[in-house]
Amino acid sequence: MTTDPARPARRRLIATIRLCRRAALLAALAAAGSAVAQLAPGAAEAARYTGAFAAAQRGDLAALERALAAGADLTARDGHGRTPVHVAAFARQRQVLRRLAAAGADLGALEADRYDAVTIAAVADDEETLRVLLELGASARQVTSRYDGTALIAAAHLGHDGVVRQLIAAGAPLDHVNNLHWTAVIEAIVLGDGGARHQATLRALLDAGANPRLADRDGRTPLALARGRGAAEMVRLLERAGARP
Repeated sequence: MTTDPARPARRRLIATIRLCRRAALLAALAAAGSAVAQLAPGAAEAARYTGAFAAAQRGDLAALERALAAGADLTARDGHGRTPVHVAAFARQRQVLRRLAAAGADLGALEADRYDAVTIAAVADDEETLRVLLELGASARQVTSRYDGTALIAAAHLGHDGVVRQLIAAGAPLDHVNNLHWTAVIEAIVLGDGGARHQATLRALLDAGANPRLADRDGRTPLALARGRGAAEMVRLLERAGARP
């Protein structure tokens, strides 16, 4: 039986191509992932708002009361599928959110990119607005975004450790797998910078019981991914939690 002398070289080439493709994907997601979630109303768009939308944008409770008295439709959508709840969440208008909730507004509504108010606050690292939403009964368990993810995955990606702890306490699913076949643990590793906040995020997930062995689509475990990135502290955290290569 003969051995093709070119085979090892071809294997190395294929492996290099795969690594380059994966690196390009990670870079694109890291650069654009949060921007997709955070399509807040622009200045021109906000200037055209009327009624409950204008009140939500400005935090004008008196105007909101007038809109509600006039029969405002709280399920109405703007050009990007946002309801007044989404607008208030983007604008950090917490008292407006309280009044909208009292008036029966749907805190779990999804806008055009399939984000709810909880995920909007999570991506913005807006712990106080998130706290208000959760107190009002908004869910930390919704599947959101074009990636079929969750607010927890989005926050883990960005290293928003305080948000992550709030979402965990609110019952967010620790091991949800999005359509990239990544969990919150994996996103904290592969899309994070390996710094203090992403380390704190990973620690919070593992301490809460997130599974450190769930692999990505190519079979790479969190521990293998952390070692591949040279993230020594993350490797230590994963090993302490019982992770395996």
